Amino acid sequence: MAVSISRQIAFEVLRRVEAESAYASDVLHAELTTAVKPADAALATELTMGVLRWRRQLDFLLERALKKPVERLDLPVALALRIGAYQLRFLEKIPPRAAVNESVELVKMARKTSAASLVNAVLRKIATQAKAPAKKLLPPDMAPAERLGILHSHPTWMVERWLSRLGESQTAALLEANNRAPRLSCVLNDASRHDEVMRGLERAGMRVEPGELLKAAFAVSGGSPARTDEFHRGLISIQDEASQAIPLLLAVRPGERVLDLCAAPGGKTSALVRAAGKTGFVVATDRHAHRLKSIHTQFKRLGLGDVHLVELDATRPLPFRGDFDRILVDAPCSGTGTLARHPEIRWRLRPEQLARSREQQSRMLTMALAQLARSGRLVYSTCSIEPEENEGVVAEILENMPSIRRVPSGEAARTLGPSVPPGMDTSTLFTPDGYFRTLPPAHHADGFFAALLEKT
Repeated sequence: MAVSISRQIAFEVLRRVEAESAYASDVLHAELTTAVKPADAALATELTMGVLRWRRQLDFLLERALKKPVERLDLPVALALRIGAYQLRFLEKIPPRAAVNESVELVKMARKTSAASLVNAVLRKIATQAKAPAKKLLPPDMAPAERLGILHSHPTWMVERWLSRLGESQTAALLEANNRAPRLSCVLNDASRHDEVMRGLERAGMRVEPGELLKAAFAVSGGSPARTDEFHRGLISIQDEASQAIPLLLAVRPGERVLDLCAAPGGKTSALVRAAGKTGFVVATDRHAHRLKSIHTQFKRLGLGDVHLVELDATRPLPFRGDFDRILVDAPCSGTGTLARHPEIRWRLRPEQLARSREQQSRMLTMALAQLARSGRLVYSTCSIEPEENEGVVAEILENMPSIRRVPSGEAARTLGPSVPPGMDTSTLFTPDGYFRTLPPAHHADGFFAALLEKT
């Protein structure tokens, strides 16, 4: 029996995520070429992301039959079991027999034939209770964080943090949002061609919905926008709505000097370049040369050339002579605001990494502020929802640098006014103390944080 191409792709992507610390979305993008039929691509994506999102609950169910941790199994065997268990539990249209048999074939394909009988026996056993509510299988005296962690497939330490800060209701909503496929959001790069672009996407078989936060944003379903003519001509880009909002907070004006630290892959940079115009001066930096190449590739597609690419370590003193009117520090972070889009992060991240991230982020922000012109503005942003990486970093900087002030909430909210749909209250995107914040359950977007700072 041959293994379907969709399961082969899912198996290989999951293997690389585990063995090479790759990101599933990147590997899927490379694997799902135009030679892969849309139906096969859809199933491969569903299996890959579904297994990553629900890994803890799947392992809980598997271990009831295995009588030992899934982690002790050889990786190909563990992956085949998870792929089979996910189909049995979450996919209605796949017959149980097909889910079991193809998982058996996956271990054979991986040259683990000796494990074929184990995979067959375990999956047949859990097939009998695959649809049973997980909460009925849990011990009644289980601790709340442990219980929610299994039910919603998140690490217990992460759930404990959110319970203490958000409470049970908001935490449950966040966990549920992290297990839903995120909206596939795009940005319209030229507002004057709105109708033309929408017609083209609809002709390509896609359903288009307006954005919820920004006028230039829209969401698509029913296909891949990256395969469309509109994408290849640079008329649209794929970018989460919250991410689209970050460069808009700087309110860059034509002719200004702009610095974008940690710029790759360049989605935010392109907005800064358009705002600065032909008379502006935009520098985009990254620590890794190959990531700068991704910006160059993106800008070639978009028809943008007015940017200077510099490879540097942003935690060290910056090499620029002149100051900048506007600076974006989109800092590397834990990524806890993107767990729906990058579910593998929840299994890789460790609590102690938050403190290390904060140290790096503080150094980057300090170096960037040293290059900020007087009366200039800087946006510090992350795709994290953790206070250590967000308010904690900003509070430390404000305490140590008296020349820096946080732009008040109302003033910060007004910067987004021209970019939001009519009637939208931009203050709903800001906390009372002036921080921009989105959360997946409330905004149907990634969880982003941003602080708008000014040098007096």
